[in-house]
Amino acid sequence: MAEEKAKAEAAETTAAAQETVEAVKEVKEEAPAQDPQKFLENFNWEKYEQGIEKVEDSKLEEFEKLVSENFVDTADEEVVSGTVVYLTDREAIIDINAKSEGVISLNEFRYNPDLKVGDKVEVLIDIREDKSGQLVLSHRKARTIMAWDRVNAAHDKEEIVSGFVKCRTKGGMIVDVFGIEAFLPGSQIDVKPIRDYDQYVNKTMEFKVVKINHEFKNVVVSHKALIEADIEEQKKEIISQLEKGQVLEGVVKNITSYGVFIDLGGVDGLVHITDLSWSRINHPNEVVELDQKLNVVILDFDENKSRIQLGLKQLEKHPWDALSEDIKIGDKVKGKVVVIADYGAFIEVVEGVEGLIHVSEMSWSTHLRSAQDFVKVGDQVEAVVLTLDREDRKMSLGIKQLTPDPWTDITTKYPVGSKHKGIVRNFTNFGVFLELEEGIDGLIYISDLSWTKKIKHPSEFVTVGDTLEVEVLELDVEGRKLSLGHKQTTENPWDKYESEFALGTVHKATIAEIVDKGATIDFNDDITAFVPQRHLEKEDGKKLTKGEEAEFKIIEFNKDFKRVVASHTAIFREEERRNVKAAVKRQAASADEAKPTLGDANEALQALKDKMEASSKKK
Repeated sequence: MAEEKAKAEAAETTAAAQETVEAVKEVKEEAPAQDPQKFLENFNWEKYEQGIEKVEDSKLEEFEKLVSENFVDTADEEVVSGTVVYLTDREAIIDINAKSEGVISLNEFRYNPDLKVGDKVEVLIDIREDKSGQLVLSHRKARTIMAWDRVNAAHDKEEIVSGFVKCRTKGGMIVDVFGIEAFLPGSQIDVKPIRDYDQYVNKTMEFKVVKINHEFKNVVVSHKALIEADIEEQKKEIISQLEKGQVLEGVVKNITSYGVFIDLGGVDGLVHITDLSWSRINHPNEVVELDQKLNVVILDFDENKSRIQLGLKQLEKHPWDALSEDIKIGDKVKGKVVVIADYGAFIEVVEGVEGLIHVSEMSWSTHLRSAQDFVKVGDQVEAVVLTLDREDRKMSLGIKQLTPDPWTDITTKYPVGSKHKGIVRNFTNFGVFLELEEGIDGLIYISDLSWTKKIKHPSEFVTVGDTLEVEVLELDVEGRKLSLGHKQTTENPWDKYESEFALGTVHKATIAEIVDKGATIDFNDDITAFVPQRHLEKEDGKKLTKGEEAEFKIIEFNKDFKRVVASHTAIFREEERRNVKAAVKRQAASADEAKPTLGDANEALQALKDKMEASSKKK
């Protein structure tokens, strides 16, 4: 009985429990799902913590289930997506669907100055709860974690990325791309040279990832690459339409000392400095400036049309075509010296029209000098038109024609025999060029410099700039030549020496030099005599040596050739001849005294006879 009763009670209990479960299940199915957020707002945590309001386990289990289904797991170092729900001056409040919102400094969004409420951002759950129970988030760390995957994907797929230009650096810019600091080279900012890098700082631009170095974590981006494709298409189209003589609009891209590079819309052309202006210029920046828009004409290009030669001055009428017909040979014109060369100076008479003043037309002087002695660049000068060729666009001018020709009355001013003073301007091996006045030059031959000195080169006698007194020897008016002499201004000392050093005269002197075939002696400053080798012998048979003093006899004197020959040997040989003559004379005199008379002969014969007789008797 008892067992049956117990089984009956258990069956009832099981049935009741089953009914309760089914009833709860039925209620749950009928009751709408509870909003977790609403539940949290209506729940009294204070009473719960104090134990005043007890919550059934079933309800807590249900709440935990709802939380797990609707709220994110706030694990540390996890990147999740959040929504900007509020912005202050310094911070952004981010909802990541967690138990509480997180706060991030706006400094982490510098690359995105247009951040607004409702924007989706990636954040890193740095700390679930700090000391104050605040959820700590980081957008910068989240971007760094995700950046490399994005950068690599963008590089592999050649996608366009957005980046924030943070600052300048050596050779380029630093760009924030997905939180990574990438390098933007200066050459990759634009297709044209960039002169002001600062204009790009704090700007958001589109880029293409062109290089990644995984070892050093370096990323290189390019903005230029994005526009090169479009430019390449434009370039092909422009090149296909290029023709000589075509006029195009371009922008000055670069200026160099030799010319200007013009951007024709993706195609570059060069305007050489000589094709910028009909006038002479020292540097292209005198005519154009950077970024200036101007029209140019195509002068030439190579087969590939990669080197395009442009012209600017060709769009204007040539100045020679506009030169006044009133200008003719003999007219006086004024102009500015634009170029100086050794042979002359170029004068710009009107803009683009130049004439040459040859150095020979700058002065009446036949002694040519450099053009720089007369004019310098920038001088305003007056000149006379000497030749004019409009077809060949050439003009020659002269300055000296503005003053009278000094040779007009040359015979009156410089007659033959007249004496003048002049300045040594130049000399050659054969003579000296002397300027008597501007435009009047004369030549002094080397033989007409001195009566007595033997001059090998004029530099031994004069120097450039010296003043010399001269006499006009010859005058050729038609040939515009003057022959001058300097020695003729003084008396010829050889006239006096002709008698002083006459043949046979004896003079004392010292051997100056031993030379080939003899020696030289100086009688005075003008006369140097030659002593032949055989005439150096002394009375004792030895020969005179350098520095030895002796007497010399003049054995030759030629005034015309200024030749004097002397001899020492002749002195004692003459003495010997005199002595021989005297001895011969004395001997002849003695012989005359020794001749016998007839009486002397008879006496001698008687004496001889007497001697013979005496000898005979002795025998």
